[in-house]
Amino acid sequence: MKIIKRILFVLLGFIILCVGLLYLFNKEYLLKGIRITYLKGYTTAYIDDYPEFDNRKIEAGQPQTWPEHTAYNSVKATKKLQQINQKLGTVAFLIIKNDSIWYEDYAEGYSADSKTNSFSMAKSITSALLGKAIRDGFIENLDQPVADFYSQFDKRLTVGDLSSMASGLNWQEDYYNPFGMTARAYLDENIREQILNLKVIEEPGKEFKYLSGNTELLGMVIEKATGKNLSQYLSESFWKPLGMHESALWQLDSEESGMEKAYCCIASNARDFAKFGKLYSNQGNFEGKQLLDSSFIQKSILPRFKETPFYGYGFWLSNFMKKKIFAMRGILGQYVISIPEDQLIIVRLGRQRGKKLEDKKFTQDFYTYIRESYKMLNN
Repeated sequence: MKIIKRILFVLLGFIILCVGLLYLFNKEYLLKGIRITYLKGYTTAYIDDYPEFDNRKIEAGQPQTWPEHTAYNSVKATKKLQQINQKLGTVAFLIIKNDSIWYEDYAEGYSADSKTNSFSMAKSITSALLGKAIRDGFIENLDQPVADFYSQFDKRLTVGDLSSMASGLNWQEDYYNPFGMTARAYLDENIREQILNLKVIEEPGKEFKYLSGNTELLGMVIEKATGKNLSQYLSESFWKPLGMHESALWQLDSEESGMEKAYCCIASNARDFAKFGKLYSNQGNFEGKQLLDSSFIQKSILPRFKETPFYGYGFWLSNFMKKKIFAMRGILGQYVISIPEDQLIIVRLGRQRGKKLEDKKFTQDFYTYIRESYKMLNN
């Protein structure tokens, strides 16, 4: 009995020491990470973790429901699509053809109204907010210096550099390092402080380097330029005009700080995410209203740099199957895939993504979703 007590005493002392060290080295946010992930059986962020954080509502207005295609769900998913959806934990899969839902499937109790985490699809939405802020006159153009809003940054750094992932900032992108910048941004309670401590260490506007810190700084610029929090501006700019069916939630660093995680974490549903694919496919026009300038849309879905033809301004790009494709993308295989030439949008939300492929900028599942969707359409 004495041995057990001694072991428990040593263990308690070790735990107290570890917690003390976390606070001493300003890593106490890891305690939150342990509580909301490991103690719930996860090893990283997950698709329905939004209740664990402070959130701000993105208000919807009058819903404009997607029409169902005359052939709605008349074709079953291919065997390969069924297999990959089951293997990777797909909870929502949509095929939208000619502005109508042609195929729709949900799993694990999820439905058309279920909210899941957008993860980095939010980067595309934040870039869309940049386009709206330019159209509204809050920001001059893509070449306006970030220093006009936050004077500590290099005057060569522009808002367009942030959107196109060419900032030269010293952000270290690592989703799986618990001590890294990305984990801190996800879990800590003052993301503004973290971002404003960044420095430009490489010449901006020269090459692509994917950094979540770029989008967070862009969100802070939009917030400062408009005088509105991102959730409010998103509601006014897109959620209400696009007739989203449900209000959404945008994760905050904390209620006290009140800064949205611009680089990720909008909790919404597949049908509403799909409307950004429709907006960009239609050159910024939605139901007769021009919400974004077509010139901004065109720039967004074309490569900025020849050396990296897979990224524009906030959107991933592909020429798979000789199609001009642009996509919103999240870390666990969240996709809004748009193929305007065929008036096609594919939406996938789920728990895991496929394996990485050598010399490819998308994981295997991305190509499977597209290929199998075309097989279904051609059946």
